[in-house]
Amino acid sequence: MTLRPELLSGKADSTPLYVRLASLLREQVRHGAFAVGEALPSERQLSEQLDVSRVTVRKALELLMREGALSRKQGSGTFVAPRIEQPSALLAGFSADLARRGMAPGSVWLEKAIAPAAPEDVLVFGLPVASQVARFLRIRTANDEPLALEQATVPARFLPDLGHVSTSLYDALDHLGNKPVTGLQRITASLATEAEAGHLCVPPGAAILRIERRGYLRDGTMVEFTRSAYRGDRYDFVSELREL
Repeated sequence: MTLRPELLSGKADSTPLYVRLASLLREQVRHGAFAVGEALPSERQLSEQLDVSRVTVRKALELLMREGALSRKQGSGTFVAPRIEQPSALLAGFSADLARRGMAPGSVWLEKAIAPAAPEDVLVFGLPVASQVARFLRIRTANDEPLALEQATVPARFLPDLGHVSTSLYDALDHLGNKPVTGLQRITASLATEAEAGHLCVPPGAAILRIERRGYLRDGTMVEFTRSAYRGDRYDFVSELREL
């Protein structure tokens, strides 16, 4: 796709040039000139094609990355970023959901351990005080891009061997006959803390979706308690509405 300098014409326009360039690129993406996952021309190429400085190009690209329209892969360039729509009524693990979309799920493990149940665990699961739980903290990725920071807790009696968990927690629970079949999920809008921003590669204070999920076995026993922080620029949760 070749961009022409005249597309940025408008000398009487007081809008900063980098904002006009961002608007042009945004429209090109919206109309399919660049497909989802496709790399944009390099900063140098855009600068030469549009007869603007590389500083202007860089500021335009950074603006679009903050909006979530573009993403950058170190050493590979700038790409059109996908937005992921997940039905809020779908009880599916992160890995299965991404695989269904043709994306490669991954995890960066921060913690995977059997530990004594914390007071909150005792209350949430109704456990005896001396119980143990399997605790997981990881960055969830799609095509190597961080999308969510996830902390999951499962009573150890349902998952005594952490070796069962490689990528998918739900696959491990399913293998042991302990996969949740119903769940309750709460979603709230929030802002990323500095620690969350560092893990998710977004600026501190960026929009995130906090999701709390409780998963239950068929007999109503609670088997999973998960808290996640999803990038607001990548994830949309959608619901189907029906007339009463």
